[in-house]
Amino acid sequence: MKKMGKRVLIAMSGGIDSSVAAMLLMEQGYELVGVTFRTFDQITESCLAREKGCCSVDAIFEAKHLAEKLGFEHHILDVRDLFKRTVIQDFIDQYMQCRTPNPCVLCNPIIKWGRVLEMADELGCDYIATGHYARIAQDNDRFYLQKGVDTQKDQTYFLWKLTSEMLSRTLFPLGGLTKQEVRQIAADHGFVKLSQKKESEEICFVTDDDYRHFLQDEVPDLQERMPVGDFVTTDGKVVGKHQGLYNYTVGQRKGLGIALGEPAYVVALQPDTNRVVLGKREDLQHTRCVVSDLNLTKSPEFEDGVQVTCRSRYRSAGTPARLFHLDDGRVEVVFDEPVFAVTPGQSAVFYDGEDLIGGGIIES
Repeated sequence: MKKMGKRVLIAMSGGIDSSVAAMLLMEQGYELVGVTFRTFDQITESCLAREKGCCSVDAIFEAKHLAEKLGFEHHILDVRDLFKRTVIQDFIDQYMQCRTPNPCVLCNPIIKWGRVLEMADELGCDYIATGHYARIAQDNDRFYLQKGVDTQKDQTYFLWKLTSEMLSRTLFPLGGLTKQEVRQIAADHGFVKLSQKKESEEICFVTDDDYRHFLQDEVPDLQERMPVGDFVTTDGKVVGKHQGLYNYTVGQRKGLGIALGEPAYVVALQPDTNRVVLGKREDLQHTRCVVSDLNLTKSPEFEDGVQVTCRSRYRSAGTPARLFHLDDGRVEVVFDEPVFAVTPGQSAVFYDGEDLIGGGIIES
């Protein structure tokens, strides 16, 4: 169905997904305006080699070139200061509190929707669009997310902070497609090289895929704030020295630098005692967690004991669970079966079938 007369601001990374999204929207009759973010200055050789769209200068010009080829205007949105003050600073703060953040979850409402919707208003655009694999449904006046058809690419886990108002002005052209279909569309439109382009799912501003190096560069007194300390077992026995709490995350097994004669996992980080607690895999099986910063999307409230499917990691298929209100405004998640390595700082996202109910940040 043609949507003539509707003006759309589409976020373009120079990659295949946003490019195909633009092609599809044009075919549907939308008038497009392209935008690509400039988020930070640190551009490294390894970043360019991996074709990481949102950190590469080359990618900005790739997006601009594609917009010109398809015949619509393109803008570069400089969000370096906002990105640094919010997404990057939160990333650093969370690790300094021995939590494991997911920066995309914060970037989406602040940058990719918050700032872009402001720009859409400035340019007279009715909607914004992205290349995310997700769908939008509507129940009366409320807009909410549904999983993308391609279960391997579904990105709703990262989008749970988006509000109904944001979604009411959002288009996801790829939500009903598989990745293979998207590649074929690019090839069919004559963009064969683009259809074969590799993609990265690493953190865009951590250019060598090692957050530890990033923290070392950004926090001058990191070693003083997080010095060498003790590895201990779950019963408190000291078994070695760790190299600073920032080097470890809950559930980690590799790169510990210690041999105990059997596989050892990071069970907990203890900033008060500067200890890393090691244990067995079974020590990381959780039957509950507490979630804060709740955002409910499909409905503004829920009844205690409501049954959901909870994803505590992006690659998780989800575990049946029940939700309960706590007196302090947080939510307790009780799993029907144990879940491995539920990690503070990560997101717990709740689903009812294909529908995203809401999500929050795991506290414990």
